Amino acid sequence: MASVAFNEVEFKRIEQTVGVFCVKHSPAHLKDKLRLEYVVKGHDVVIVERRPRWDNETEWTESPVAKLKFIRSANKWRLYWMRADMKWHEYPGLSSSHRLEDLVQEVDDDPLACFFG
Repeated sequence: MASVAFNEVEFKRIEQTVGVFCVKHSPAHLKDKLRLEYVVKGHDVVIVERRPRWDNETEWTESPVAKLKFIRSANKWRLYWMRADMKWHEYPGLSSSHRLEDLVQEVDDDPLACFFG
């Protein structure tokens, strides 16, 4: 049997931090034009920006914003950003923390303009 990457309490914490962050950056009046969402893949939580395609508004595109990776052996989160080469790179600022909230706040503040330009 495969192990689950996150338990129920950890999923709740992800929802309360990353989920709330995504809602905050997804204004209700723009829900048909732009929204932030997150996807859990293994030990990664990927924040993506979704918007309709410019040439076909019935299809939506996804652009990665940030990746938060949980390193269970260290009980620590790591933060990554996607560079122009379309690969994840360790964030040059606050790159790790035991608290998920610290890294989500770093993405929100975006002091190095890595996540939202």
